[in-house]
Amino acid sequence: MNEWLYGNEGYYTNYKQIGKEGDFFTSVSTSKFFGGTIAKHIISLVEEGFLEKDAVICEIGAHHGYFLADVVEFIYTLSPELLETLNFVIIERFDTLQEQQRNYFKDSFGDVISLTHYKSLSELTPVGHCACKNAFFVANEIFDAFGCELLYDGKIASVVNGKIEFDLEDENILKKAKKYHKNKGEIAVGYEEFAKEMVASAEKFEFMSFDYGEMMARPDFSIRIYKNHDVFPFFDENVKLNELFKNSDITYDVTFEHVKDAFVEAGAEFVELEAQMRALVDMGILELLEMLRINVDEKIYEQELQKIKLLIMPNFLGERFKMIRFRKQ
Repeated sequence: MNEWLYGNEGYYTNYKQIGKEGDFFTSVSTSKFFGGTIAKHIISLVEEGFLEKDAVICEIGAHHGYFLADVVEFIYTLSPELLETLNFVIIERFDTLQEQQRNYFKDSFGDVISLTHYKSLSELTPVGHCACKNAFFVANEIFDAFGCELLYDGKIASVVNGKIEFDLEDENILKKAKKYHKNKGEIAVGYEEFAKEMVASAEKFEFMSFDYGEMMARPDFSIRIYKNHDVFPFFDENVKLNELFKNSDITYDVTFEHVKDAFVEAGAEFVELEAQMRALVDMGILELLEMLRINVDEKIYEQELQKIKLLIMPNFLGERFKMIRFRKQ
C-alpha cells in the first residue's frame, strides 16, 4: 500500500483531481464551510487563550491546498486582524504538490498571505530556526492513507504476480493485532512515529483530524480501491490489481483506538472522538450558515445549504466520518 500511494509515480506523488472529476469526494471538496468551521474554531482558541495570535496554523497533507485556503478565507471574514499575525504552514513531502499549493495560494491571495512549506513535522521544533512554540495542526483523511499490513490467521499478506498470499510473519504486527483483538483485517503502520514527531514539534498544540472508521477495530477487512467513483473490493478475484496499482486510491477504515494510543503514548492528551456531524455543529457550522443566509440571496443560500447537508447528515458524511482531537499543553 505504501508503494501504491507514495512510491515512484505513486498515486499521491502527483496532483490528482478530487470531487466530481476525480476518483472520490472529501469533505473539503464538498463545501468551503468545512474549512470555515475550522477557522471559527481556531478563532475561538485564540479568544480563549489556548492559541497565541502568532500561532502556527498547519495543515498536514494538503493536496491542492483548498482546505487551508478555505480556513484563511473565513478567518479574513470573521477576524481579519489575525491574518497579520498567524503563520500558515503546510507539511507536504512531494515537490510537485508543494508547487500546486503555492500556486493556488498565490492565485487566491496574491502576496497578502505567506505560506511556508516543510517536508515533515520533524523540521518544526519548539526552538531554533523553525521555531513552533504554539500550533494548531489539522488534517483531513490522513490516517486512512498510512500504510498497513493485511493480517489473516497470524499471517501477513504479500502480493506475488498480482495474487494475494498470506505467507509472511511479523512479530510487531502480531503484537498490535493481539492488542486490538484482530485476527483478520488491516494493521496500520506508522501512527506511532507520526505521533512522536508531532509531540516533539511544538511546546503546545491542538491537533484535529477527520477520517472514516470507528474507535474499536473491525473484525474483518475494509481495504478497498476507488477509481472514478467506483469502489473495488481488494479481494475480488475480478479486480485487476496490476492495472489499478498506482492508478487509483486505496484505503481502509481507521481504528481510532490505535490512533489514540499512539498519541497518548507519545505524550499528548486525548480530548475527544466525535461524529463529524456533532463536531461541526459544536464548532459553529450552523452559525456560519445563518450568517450566509442574512448576507446573500436565497438561491446562493440554498445551494450552500445542500452542500452543508452532505457534511452533516447521518446518511452522508456526518456519521461515517469522525473527528479526533488531541492536545499538548
